[in-house]
Amino acid sequence: LGHTLGDKLLVAIAGRLRKMMRPAETVARLGGDELAVLINAVEAPSDATRISDRIHDELSRPFDLEGHEVFTTASIGIAMGNNGYDRPEEVLRDADTAMYRAKSLGKNRHSIFDQRMHEHAVQLLQLETDLRRAVERDEFHLHYQPIISLSRGEIEGFEALVRWQHPVRGLVYPNDFIPLAEETGLIVPIGWCVLRTACERMASGHREFPSIQPMSINVNLSVRQFLQPDLVDMIRQVLIETGLDPSRLRLEITESMIMEDADSAVLKLQQLRATGVQLHLDDFGTGYSSLSHLHQLPTHTIKIDRSFVSRIRENDDNTE
Repeated sequence: LGHTLGDKLLVAIAGRLRKMMRPAETVARLGGDELAVLINAVEAPSDATRISDRIHDELSRPFDLEGHEVFTTASIGIAMGNNGYDRPEEVLRDADTAMYRAKSLGKNRHSIFDQRMHEHAVQLLQLETDLRRAVERDEFHLHYQPIISLSRGEIEGFEALVRWQHPVRGLVYPNDFIPLAEETGLIVPIGWCVLRTACERMASGHREFPSIQPMSINVNLSVRQFLQPDLVDMIRQVLIETGLDPSRLRLEITESMIMEDADSAVLKLQQLRATGVQLHLDDFGTGYSSLSHLHQLPTHTIKIDRSFVSRIRENDDNTE
């Protein structure tokens, strides 16, 4: 609805908060859409949560902005003043940390700060710093998981899996750093490093063992990589520089990255397929797509998520 009505919404929210508070209490705007409330005589966390519930109830009612009915929600972080603070900015810092915790749990809720939140935030900050250095120092290594044909009992390819060899923490697994890499954008340089290394390794193997049937290499594409406008050209360039036959590269994409903008994604997948690479749809069935979408997607293979396969023998419905 534009910045003007956005500002009016902030004013309206602040007005409701001021009406709820006693004269001696403070309501302030910190910036953007963040507001702070300083409340006196709160003796226990339960007192703060009761006030938080009242704020949620108050803000759940619609706002009338020049004839537009607007609904909003709030994520609330609570910092208790009896935690031995020396400076006021420490209180704001911890309330802010708790607010982001509330957001991460699904928004429209409150969260009370505890020291573990601060420790976790500091650890994340250190991990992000280490991650940036890891990209510069080339601390990432690939492990190769064999893909075996059940009908022939032979290895037909490998999936490249990235691992981080941290100089202090040792081997770090993807679940511990990939989400942060996605959030910070570092997944893009990491992803290209993985793709180039995997293609070089496979092309080298083909040259070293010419008598063996050529194998394929599976590489996962991240959401941020997939959204890059020059994705197709960069993959072509990697294939040319490494000398890998395009038909031996299998790019794995998740259905979630396709369904965000299906039309654009299908066009990009068609362009990728035209280069000769294989396209695999990973984690199929865990998102919001359906079998009907498969008619639109120019993929060669779907990988059904293990959450379905692991229950396949429990009853006839699962088998079907």
